[in-house]
Amino acid sequence: MELSCDMRNDVVLIGVHANRIDAGIALQFITKMAEATKGKTGRILMDLAEVEFIDSSGLGAVVAALKQVDKGASLELANLSVAVRKLFSLTKMDTVFRVHPSVEDALQAGSAAA
Repeated sequence: MELSCDMRNDVVLIGVHANRIDAGIALQFITKMAEATKGKTGRILMDLAEVEFIDSSGLGAVVAALKQVDKGASLELANLSVAVRKLFSLTKMDTVFRVHPSVEDALQAGSAAA
């Protein structure tokens, strides 16, 4: 499991390069997200395009990532697969996270709000 980190239009874009976020990588995910978001302010966008499945441990890891972002930062999600979108809907996590259909939609939503 790898993460990539890039800046796009004043948004920190974190790509999750794994097809699953589950019990097997949950702790690694939390650690890498903490490293990637440390000291970042403003919008942080997690691109989940490659993630096809998240189990309960993985969902907990994503929530942990939200809790560990610094004050003044927001964690948003983009490119959720159908299965992941269903999970977020069933667990009401889609009311906790700002979810975007794509990275481009997220970037446009941010510039429209500015």
